[in-house]
Amino acid sequence: MTQLLPARTPGERAKAVAGAIELLRRGNPVALPTETVYGLAADALEGEAVAKVFEAKERPRFDPLIVHLPSHEWLERVAAIDQGSRDLIEKLIAKFWPGPFTIVLPRREIVPDIVTAGLETVALRISAHPVFAEIIRAFDSPLAAPSANRFGRVSPTSAQHVLDELDGRIPLVVDAGPTEHGIESTIVAPRNGRIEVLRRGPITEKQLAEFGEVIVLELTQNVEAPGQLPVHYAPRTALILLEDAGSFVADPGKRCGLLSWKSSMTPAFTEIRRLSERQNFTEAAANLFRYLRELDNLDLDLIVAEKLPEDGLGAAINDRLRRATAR
Repeated sequence: MTQLLPARTPGERAKAVAGAIELLRRGNPVALPTETVYGLAADALEGEAVAKVFEAKERPRFDPLIVHLPSHEWLERVAAIDQGSRDLIEKLIAKFWPGPFTIVLPRREIVPDIVTAGLETVALRISAHPVFAEIIRAFDSPLAAPSANRFGRVSPTSAQHVLDELDGRIPLVVDAGPTEHGIESTIVAPRNGRIEVLRRGPITEKQLAEFGEVIVLELTQNVEAPGQLPVHYAPRTALILLEDAGSFVADPGKRCGLLSWKSSMTPAFTEIRRLSERQNFTEAAANLFRYLRELDNLDLDLIVAEKLPEDGLGAAINDRLRRATAR
């Protein structure tokens, strides 16, 4: 069985931090809270430890992992920075680290091939979550930490979600309560003076545009960063995405659930979850995966999701919903 250690009081946190560090140093994966979603962490510089993450998640080896750094001082130990891009890179990380921001850079040999799926680049970030930050600083080495769920499934935003996915597959989950942002980090690659967005997330294109031209890359089968596959974040229940669910008509005898942005009362749906009563993007992002999981556990025949406005964080939420429909 997987042990769950709470980390909500100073005493609990000290015990959880010590337990996590001990397991990490022995080469075991541990589920840890970040400000985005819960991550399954392992020593990023030890290939055998990282292999256990792939095994627990049933993740294909062609999908690279994000490497979390203990501090800025580790950046050039694991990545090579092109002098032409240095100014842009330094401005971006000064603004967005620590936080839900991942940057893809050429890797150094210290990073094992299994972490990068054989690519010559590595995805890097520094987490702002206080428990994760305390653990990685004490561990004093980078941690590879993809979301703590089975591959392709809905990402976990609570410790219970991790147990639902990985109970018995990993030794420990550190429970620090629900995550703040609720969707995974924004991933960018600085290239030729531009900022290429490889995955949308909490850091929006508008925020990035302060630092240069921003290009959002289309989904592709050619994976060059984590979370780029066109099929991802999917519940077991079939899901469709509509502009407006108010006119949806369910097939006779079918039980349908609604993940709503604007529609509230409609007889077509057995269950409704409203992403945000105030139509607030931040609240909607925090609720997205939790409500998807709730609907997925209700034995429905179909989940209908309403599209959000393609603006800022709404675009990142729509990105997750589109890939959840592509199952």
